[in-house]
Amino acid sequence: MNRLRIRDVGLALGTLLAVSYVLCVIWDAVFPGWAMYQTWQQLLPGFSWSAIGLTIGLVETVLYGFYVAAVFVPVYNYLRRSGEAAESGQGQQTTPLAHT
Repeated sequence: MNRLRIRDVGLALGTLLAVSYVLCVIWDAVFPGWAMYQTWQQLLPGFSWSAIGLTIGLVETVLYGFYVAAVFVPVYNYLRRSGEAAESGQGQQTTPLAHT
């Protein structure tokens, strides 16, 4: 089976988070009474309702996607490799316990 690649998963997650961010910013602009302004400021350092602040927030969401991929993909690939080895019997080595 193919292994996951950090670049591919990072692009997918970064895109998902960027689209979600843009939709949430639009929602906040349309419905300011339900805005998450304080939450965005806590999650995205540098975020503000300016062109630069919104761009910083967008870049940070993409970087968060790559961060998740950088942590998730190696763990997933390791566990998948371990599971495949166990299924094929390669990972099962029996060693006698030493008695003292």
